Amino acid sequence: MKYIDVILPLPLDGTFTYAVSDEMAARLAMGVRVLVPLGKTKTYTGLCAGEPHDKAEGIEPDKVKMIIAVLDHAPMLLPHQLRLWQWMSDYYMSPFGDIYKAALPSGLKREEGFRAKTETCVGLCETYRNARALHVALDTMGRAVKQQQVLTTYLALSGWDAVDDGGKCANVVEVTREELVNECHCTLAVVKSLCDRKILYVYEREVGRLNRGGDYRPELVKPLSEAQQDAYNRLLMQMMKKNVVLLHGVTSSGKTELYIHLIAKALGEHKQVLYLLPEIALTVQITSRLQRVFGDRLGIYHSKYSDAERVEIWQKQLSQNPFDIVLGARSAVFLPFHRLGLVIIDEEHESSFKQQDPSPRYHARSAGIVLAQMVGAKTVLGTATPSMESYYNAQTGKYGLVELMTRYQGIQLPEVRVVDVKDLRRRKMMSGPFSPPLLAAIREALAQERQVILFQNRRGFAPMIVCKVCGWVPKCKNCDVSLTYHKRLNLMTCHYCGFTQPVAQQCPNCGNTDLTGRGYGTEKIEDRLRDIFPEARVARMDLDTTRTRNAYERLIDDFGRGKTNVLVGTQMISKGLDFERVAVVGILDADSMLNYPDFRAYEHAFMMMSQVSGRAGRKGKRGLVILQTRSADLPVVQQVVRHDFKGFYQDLLSEREMFHYPPFYHLVYVFLKHKNDSLAEAAAQEMGALLRRRLGERVLGPDKPAVARVKAMSIRKMVIKLESGISLRDVRAALRQVQSQMMEQDRYKSLMIYYDVDPM
Repeated sequence: MKYIDVILPLPLDGTFTYAVSDEMAARLAMGVRVLVPLGKTKTYTGLCAGEPHDKAEGIEPDKVKMIIAVLDHAPMLLPHQLRLWQWMSDYYMSPFGDIYKAALPSGLKREEGFRAKTETCVGLCETYRNARALHVALDTMGRAVKQQQVLTTYLALSGWDAVDDGGKCANVVEVTREELVNECHCTLAVVKSLCDRKILYVYEREVGRLNRGGDYRPELVKPLSEAQQDAYNRLLMQMMKKNVVLLHGVTSSGKTELYIHLIAKALGEHKQVLYLLPEIALTVQITSRLQRVFGDRLGIYHSKYSDAERVEIWQKQLSQNPFDIVLGARSAVFLPFHRLGLVIIDEEHESSFKQQDPSPRYHARSAGIVLAQMVGAKTVLGTATPSMESYYNAQTGKYGLVELMTRYQGIQLPEVRVVDVKDLRRRKMMSGPFSPPLLAAIREALAQERQVILFQNRRGFAPMIVCKVCGWVPKCKNCDVSLTYHKRLNLMTCHYCGFTQPVAQQCPNCGNTDLTGRGYGTEKIEDRLRDIFPEARVARMDLDTTRTRNAYERLIDDFGRGKTNVLVGTQMISKGLDFERVAVVGILDADSMLNYPDFRAYEHAFMMMSQVSGRAGRKGKRGLVILQTRSADLPVVQQVVRHDFKGFYQDLLSEREMFHYPPFYHLVYVFLKHKNDSLAEAAAQEMGALLRRRLGERVLGPDKPAVARVKAMSIRKMVIKLESGISLRDVRAALRQVQSQMMEQDRYKSLMIYYDVDPM
């Protein structure tokens, strides 16, 4: 009898020990999946965390359950992947089982497993595989004209019409039933009739779901400009000295071309490349650029792909013929790589790289850097607006730094004009979301057959509905937020829990029927634009219009080809999209970003405004950005106007140091959740006191967060500020000990405690 330690896909720490027969033990290794029992009735697909061993530590042998089945012939996980999981679980204080749940596609976590995709094909029964038998078959069909047509069509498509009397045919190909039915314009019943007569038969053929992009064509790698070549040479030099290099290149400087050259170099050295992007929309544009060069050596991996596709990519990466390059969103960091040599993290500043909910709350940038270090690969971080942490690491010598400060072909950075909407509204020159300068710029761009992007970081029609008489606002029944009005759906929706209800027709407080939408979401902006510019072809890109995988492709393709000429969107339009004919970018409400109650508000606002500005004037004439704000005199607004990242960085850095924020301090947020608000408050106060005994004044709070009730759970939050040099391992141990003390009390059994390490 042997024992095996197993990871289960449950929010639990550590591993579970199971017994295994000697015969089964011979088939087990780290990363092999096993079917195991848990409790009286449940079974789970677990992963072996190591090799079989002889002792069940701390457990009576007769109480150890047996594994039910071994599900794999070979491991589904490579050793360095498990090390990455262990690091993530430890660093982000996330249960090991949550890492497993996040990492593996669902099809690999179900006991029935992954089913290969098949299609139904039609074959010719052996009796009729000679010319004489086929002539007899056609003659006996008499007046069954449709059956004759289907058979002759099948023979032509398959090549069996060239068969000789000896039954030999040089070029027989498989024919799908769908292909045959479409070619003959017949029903399945006709094909079934031929099968009943034992002339044809049907069978299932396994087919891959993965796209085939053609051959690798290194000759299509474009020559670099003089500035790009210089940056590329400096990148290679820095990569010889440093494991991580920050490429700080202004928008439209050609960072993607540098990546393509780096990828080609890695392939020449027989290494694999992981290329991470923060937004699925970005993969749509970059995929076509990379596929033209790298063909079917490129794989794509993100959450909009079906689970079956993700399983196939996972299995291909474990095979002897894996993708050499994987382009994907943050979950691609979990994929298996045998020969990983380069990790590219594009738009590294993006908060989308941070997983928020559910656990694990990891940052794909940090995970990608750690993964690269584990396997001896290099990491390149690319952006026009570096995160404070990455730029600080580059300035202090921890990372290498390469700067590319000129746009491709010498095109100027866009002109940014600030419009003071507070002054315009005071003078009654502006009532809606568009200022006169913005309307004029849009009108001129459309007249010149150029394109416009309008950025509004709120989706829906109106952020809230208000009673004009008493001020009543409809709220979510589960969360402390107002419901957003979605006109197309004719619903009010909570953007936190998904709760919906019909649009209110009258105020429940005073009976008034005069209810009005307050504020502007992307849906309302789109409607207003159609009213003002009926000739414009307007499209909207937000979460509501991009719920399917193909929606991204359609919207981006239509705008790229000029089928639409005005694109309204949320932050997803700010992230590295490349369109040639955009003349004007409008930032409709900078204040919604600047006034957000978070220490990163100015950093995120500067990045978002700079990035969305960079969509203008990427080819040809210099672009124009209209930035609408009520805070025109803020230094950060003027720094956006001047494209002054370094000035912004210096101002923010001194502020961060003064108030003990990153990059000088590590932050850990501690969250407590409970259905009972008073119990959540009592638990938070008690845990705060226990933590202060161990960590002193580093612990701030507890307080109610901005949204203190979500999905019917009351929330309390503490902030822990940890100075550089402190042992993070000791801090994590202290947090876990305090959590254990709390959970030992019966009244806190249903209390949820979780952590957000390095919050965004």
